[in-house]
Amino acid sequence: MTSRLLILAASTGMFFAANANAEAVDAAAAEALAKKSKCFTCHSVDKKKDGPSFKETASKYKGKPDAESKLFTHMTTNPKVKVDGKEETHESPKTKSDAEIKNLVAWILSR
Repeated sequence: MTSRLLILAASTGMFFAANANAEAVDAAAAEALAKKSKCFTCHSVDKKKDGPSFKETASKYKGKPDAESKLFTHMTTNPKVKVDGKEETHESPKTKSDAEIKNLVAWILSR
């Protein structure tokens, strides 16, 4: 009985560890992509600029199950946004990798 409990405890621990690693954010890669894509021209981590801060965006989407998909869509469809009263196209991140964009989204939501 004790060995079964130990096996169950070990496998449960491995399950949670695997999930934690799968959702880990590579902050350095996200920041590098944001810099390369010139996101910091209009956005800041914690202060409002022409666009909302990443902290504000994370707060807006906190607890919403579709947060990642909405931000991914926003970042990849070049929507029109209002800046100083005029419409501009929101540029996509400078990558063709969905994984890199998803990492950037996760980084923004973790602010």
